[in-house]
Amino acid sequence: MKIVVADRNLIPHRSRLEATVPSDSRLSWHDGFDEAALAEDLRDADVYVGGKFTSSLASSAERLRLVHVAGAGTDNIAFDALAPDVLVANTFHHEKSIAEYVVATAVMLRRGFVAQDKALRQGVWATSVYDDRLTQSNSLQDAKVGFVGFGHIGHATWNLFRAFGATGAAVTGRGNVDAPSAGLDWAADVSQLGRLLVESDVVVVSAPLDDRTRGMIGADELRALGSDGVLVNVGRGPLVQEQALFDALSSSTIAAAAIDVWYDYPGPDGRGTPSALPFSELPNILMTPHSSGVSRQTFVGRVDDIADNITRLARGEQLRNVVAPAVGSKGSRA
Repeated sequence: MKIVVADRNLIPHRSRLEATVPSDSRLSWHDGFDEAALAEDLRDADVYVGGKFTSSLASSAERLRLVHVAGAGTDNIAFDALAPDVLVANTFHHEKSIAEYVVATAVMLRRGFVAQDKALRQGVWATSVYDDRLTQSNSLQDAKVGFVGFGHIGHATWNLFRAFGATGAAVTGRGNVDAPSAGLDWAADVSQLGRLLVESDVVVVSAPLDDRTRGMIGADELRALGSDGVLVNVGRGPLVQEQALFDALSSSTIAAAAIDVWYDYPGPDGRGTPSALPFSELPNILMTPHSSGVSRQTFVGRVDDIADNITRLARGEQLRNVVAPAVGSKGSRA
């Protein structure tokens, strides 16, 4: 069995993958997405592991049986170009790392630590202990956390928030979350998004991006979150309207935001601004480069899932996490 690997995130775990796939496997590694080189290499490949698979690659991969994404999002897979018998699978394991990010950034922003760090670098002790104009910050104890999307990430994040003594609620597309069993105050479909925002101190966005959810949080929704509210987006950037978010932060319509998912992405060199708007000039935003789920633990788990599915394929067994494209789907971190 020939396996072509084109995900640079897996290179640090090369020996682990090579040791756990079937012993007769031949692995061919690529450290970048060179479409011409990949097309040539895929001519006799059985498995492709990577986050991007084009129609051009599909036309070259005559023996292909499996496309395995080393992550959750399948929005860069040309499903329509795949032969009917080619399976597509994904893997997760990022939820715990993302949950750590969400809670950590919520604490940093809610307690004002980002602003205090900047001030102290200038010799200013920006705390109510020394400045009567400043108010005492709020911890997560008794904070109301609202989840827009409550899948893998929502569940893992809520487990951490509960340990701080927070309360929670959630809205999802299907509205089928069992609130009592999840330990939430309430759960509903997205028709109750306005209520969720009004009631929440921290809002965590991890919903899938599709034609129904694109831009679901705009100016009205951010006003509902209010001047003490903190927004954390780990889903997809366009779930939150770009201009509305910038305006809400600029005018302190909301208190702060942690944004890990963006509106513009760089090329392979990793250089480029994440938005046409100057978010970097705002003092009340914590900006990260889609890195909340990037940890060693995430990719070790993903390597093990990929190896397990390749072994299942070799044995003729049913694969795990087989996915099909949803109408209008653009991937999900939920």
